[in-house]
Amino acid sequence: MRFVESEGSTGSAGPTGGRPAPGTLYVCATPIGNLEDITMRALRVLREVDLVAAEDTRHTRKLLAHYGIPAKMVSYHEHNERSQALHIVEVLLGGGSVALVSDAGTPGVSDPGAHLIREAISNGIPVVPVPGPSAVIAALVVSGFCPDEFTFIGFLPRKGRERREALERVAQEKRVVVLYESPYRVARTLSDLTVAVGGERRVAVARELTKVHEEVVRGALGEIAALFDGRTVKGEVTIVLDAPEARGRPSSKTKTRGDHTK
Repeated sequence: MRFVESEGSTGSAGPTGGRPAPGTLYVCATPIGNLEDITMRALRVLREVDLVAAEDTRHTRKLLAHYGIPAKMVSYHEHNERSQALHIVEVLLGGGSVALVSDAGTPGVSDPGAHLIREAISNGIPVVPVPGPSAVIAALVVSGFCPDEFTFIGFLPRKGRERREALERVAQEKRVVVLYESPYRVARTLSDLTVAVGGERRVAVARELTKVHEEVVRGALGEIAALFDGRTVKGEVTIVLDAPEARGRPSSKTKTRGDHTK
C-alpha cells in the first residue's frame, strides 16, 4: 500500500509491532462545477491515497481523468453508506489512507459522508479536512447581502408537516438564510417562501455556479417567485434569503459567464 506521509498517519506499525497504526480519512472538497476549482493539496491527496470513496464513481472518474490521476475507487452514497462504511473503516484500521469525496463541494454537508466520519472518529482514526469549493459561500458572497451571520439549512423537506415546520423556522429566523434546492422544486419552494416570509423579502437565486450558464437572479421574493413559476430550470440551485430587517439591497437580474472547464 501507499501512504500519505505529510499529514496524519503513515500507516507504520504501532509501538508493539502488532497491527499498523490506522491510516487517515481525508475529507476532500471537489469542484462544484468548474474543474479548475480544486486545490493543489486536494490533487496531491487524491494521487497518494490508497482508496477514493466517491458518491458517484462515474462523476469522480471524470475529475480524476482530467488531472491524470489513477485511483482505486469505491462507491459511497446515501443508499449504501452504512454497509460501505464498515469496509472503508477496515481499510483505515489496516493502515490504508482514504479520500472521501462527493459529486460537488464538501462531503458531509447535504451530501453523504457524516456517518463514515463519525465511524472513523469512534475508531480512533485521524480525520483530516481538505477544504475547497462551497456552493453556500459562493452564493452568499454574490448575493450582495454580505452578512456577518447566516443560517444554512440544506434542503427543505419535500412535503407534509416537516416542510411546514421548516418554513415556519425560516420565517422566524432573523439572520440571512441559505438553502439548497433541486431545479425541479425551485419554483414551488420560492412560492412557499413567499407565503411564509412575505413577497417583499430580498432573495438571490444562484444557479449553475462556476459553470458556463451561471446565473444569479436578485430581487423581491414575490417577483422572483413569479419569474420562476412555470420556468424550466436546469442545474442545482442555491437560494439566499436576506435578513428580515435588511434595507437597501440591490435588485437586478444578473447572468455571468466566466472561465469554464468542462
